[in-house]
Amino acid sequence: MEASQRPLELILARNLLSMLSTPAFLASAANDIVFYNEAAGGLLDRRFEESGPISAEDWLHEFGPLDDADEPIPFERQELAQALRANRAAHARHRIRSATGAVHEVEVSGMPIIGAGGFSGAMVFFWPSGEPGP
Repeated sequence: MEASQRPLELILARNLLSMLSTPAFLASAANDIVFYNEAAGGLLDRRFEESGPISAEDWLHEFGPLDDADEPIPFERQELAQALRANRAAHARHRIRSATGAVHEVEVSGMPIIGAGGFSGAMVFFWPSGEPGP
């Protein structure tokens, strides 16, 4: 979907996330990652400008979230993702892998974005466990 065809609420959410120092990403209604901010790029060891939008499947296999064996957790088993799709905010602890292979324990909070047409996507904030969050 072209940026001009994205719902206004996703465009505005991207503008907000780009100004924050808390790592965050923006997911579309189709679960694809349409943006992540500079702080997230620092934690993931890859800037958004290098990757551009990422399909949900590619994000899962590259960054996670991961189970205890460092294997990607299938989307249908991710409680946070399911809550967001049901228009509920949620919080979880996850393990993610950076582009360089480093594994991080993170706290993750997500908020659904609901516009006039219903669910448009979600804003997801994450930060290393043990550090102050948003």
